[in-house]
This record gives sequence, C-alpha cells and structure tokens, in this order.
Amino acid sequence: MKNNNFKIDAIILCGGYGTRIRKYTKNKIPKSLIKIKKKFFLDYLLKKISIYPFNKIIIIAGFKGEKIFKEYNKKKINLIDIECIIEKKPKGTGAALNFIKRKIVNDFVLFNGDTFANCAIEKFFKKSLNKKFIGKIILTKNNNKSLTKNLLNLNVSKKQEVYFSKKSPLINSGTIFFKKNIKKFLTKNITSFENDVLKKLIIKKKITGEIDNGFFVDIGTEKNLKYAIKMIPKIFYKPALFLDRDGVINKDFGHVHTIKKLSYNKKIFSIIRYFQKKNYFIFIVTNQAGIAKGLYNLKEFIEFQKYIKKDLFKKNIYINDIEFCPHHPEAIIKAYKIICNCRKPKNGMIKNLKKNWHIDLNKSLFIGDNKTDYICAKSLHIKFKYFNEIKNNLAN
Repeated sequence: MKNNNFKIDAIILCGGYGTRIRKYTKNKIPKSLIKIKKKFFLDYLLKKISIYPFNKIIIIAGFKGEKIFKEYNKKKINLIDIECIIEKKPKGTGAALNFIKRKIVNDFVLFNGDTFANCAIEKFFKKSLNKKFIGKIILTKNNNKSLTKNLLNLNVSKKQEVYFSKKSPLINSGTIFFKKNIKKFLTKNITSFENDVLKKLIIKKKITGEIDNGFFVDIGTEKNLKYAIKMIPKIFYKPALFLDRDGVINKDFGHVHTIKKLSYNKKIFSIIRYFQKKNYFIFIVTNQAGIAKGLYNLKEFIEFQKYIKKDLFKKNIYINDIEFCPHHPEAIIKAYKIICNCRKPKNGMIKNLKKNWHIDLNKSLFIGDNKTDYICAKSLHIKFKYFNEIKNNLAN
C-alpha cells in the first residue's frame, strides 16, 4: 500500500435499487441521493474520504445513475477530481467493477455508496501490504446496522489473515483496499464481487484484515435510514479551525505558489493537531490574487495546494476542505477582475463552507496574520487570533 506519490484511487459502488426504502426513494432516486439535513447521503461519504490524498474518486452509478452523474461528474471535492460512470445495465457488484476494469490503473479503496463507516484508513497510504495479500478489509461488528448477507462471520487470525468463523460477529464494513492486480479476477462471468471473488480470496488466505468498531450504518432499510438521519449529522456537526494559508501555514514570501518557495511555519503543525484532537474541522481560507494578477494560473495553484495537502497528511494533519478567492479588482486576467463577496475581508468563503458543512460557528476559531482575516472573522462573530499571538500558547 505504500506509495510515495499517493497513487491510490477511491471507487464507490452506487448501484442499489433501494427496494426496501421506496418510501424515501419513490423509485426516482438512488439510495445514495437520499437527503440528510439537506445534503445527500453520498455527500457525507465523500466528505469523509476526501480528507485523504486520493488521486481520483470514481463513482460507479447503477440505478438512476444519470442523477448521480449530473451531481458529481467532473466535480472536485477537497481538490480531488470525481469521475462518474453509469452502468449500461446494473448486474451486481462484480459486473460493476468489471465494467470499469480499464479504469483501474492504481491501487484503490473500494467503498459502498449506501453504507457509512467512520473508520480511519490512513494506514492504506502509510503502510505496505504484505506481498502475499491482494487486499485488506476493515471489519466491524454486526450490530444490526448492516443488511449484507455476504461475508458474515469474519475474523482475523494472529497472522492477520481474514477467515470465516461461525461464532464471530464481525462483518465487512464495506471499506476494502485492493492492489490493482485484483483486475485479473474481474472476469465477465462474475455477478457478485463478494461471493464470486472476495469469498474465494479469503478462503485462499489472500485477504488481510483489521477491526474497527467506529460508527457504521447501511441505509438499506427504513429503520437503518432513520438511524443514519439521526446520527450522521451529529458526527458532522462540530466547530471549525479556519486558517489563512500564506503567513499562517507557510511563510509569506509574496504569492507563494511553488514547492521551491514553500517553507512552513513549523509551529502550525502542533496547533492544528491540538484542534484535531478536540474534534474540529480544519479549513483553509485564502485569498489568491496571484491568479488574478497572472503570476500563476488556476491549475498551478490547485497542483501546489494538492502538494501541501499531501505533505500535511504525511505529518498526520488532515484538511477537511479549502476555499480560495482568485479575484482582485485590479486584476490583469479579465475573468478575475471583479469585486466579489469571497475576497477577504469579505466573508463569502466562510459562508460557502458553512453552506457545505455543519459548522458550529460559536465554538470555531479563525487564525490569520492580517487585518483582513480579523475583519472577515468578526463579521460572522467567529473568535479570532493572530498567528503570532496563538502559536506560543498552544504549541506544546
């Protein structure tokens, strides 16, 4: 699993008909597009996995797939590109993976689009998988929040091999890492990936596993969906740490946009970790007038910001999202020469984050290095600290 370039993709299976929750889908939308607090169920899964440095997210859409395609294809989440592929005719998980076989060019993590497992998957990026294994399953307890009839009664041996045990309450959480050579098992005749491929690989001791008893739910029944509607917003409602970038995360040499010029304010690492432990969202909110002035373009900014995100990930720092403003009233690039509501000291970027995330602004904190940051925070009654004031107080 170790890959210095982080060439690991995420694949999400969204193929179910949702027959047991027609009251909610009305046969007009797929399960993954059921709304919870005005957001799609799939949005929460994407928010969860996008803190990791995935190279790409591929969504395989089955029933009513055109609706998923319309919402997500060619979009980005936390700088990660999303590609949505619609199955011509849904025929099961095995057929779905075989359908996108040519797209599997990297190792990947497989997710179910109708389950949510609040488990940590950073080990997939940081620890190599033993050569004898082709995949690794995250196992969870069967607490009646799963509807799967496949891969029940699983356990992990002292050798870390997954095996079947009638007395074990553990099941597949729907989160599985695979090496890309799993492709050779994706033949045209398979229907159920779980039964036709994964079960056989477990019997052959080719799958390793790890137990994670964090929050888990499968939304395939009305009871479970109601549980998800109750619990998921609670998981995602919390305060945020808003961070300016240049001058806070990195030293500000003026329009920093290359790795060569990147120099971190090292005290920021312990500050962010402090708030992560206190269960805060971590957001970057940054003016990027260099785009408007033609010093670098949008693509260059995104690639540079991706590098920062991945580099911080190596230091066990997870960025939930980023908002940036490319505008300036005196821009050279005409497309960006506007007086906008997002450029600080205005608060449009934070409002965008508030719209997309369940943020407790009353307990949030903004750390900046400029008066424009201060004005932006205070306009929304967010507690503010200048970086030079806070760094010695929290960096232990």
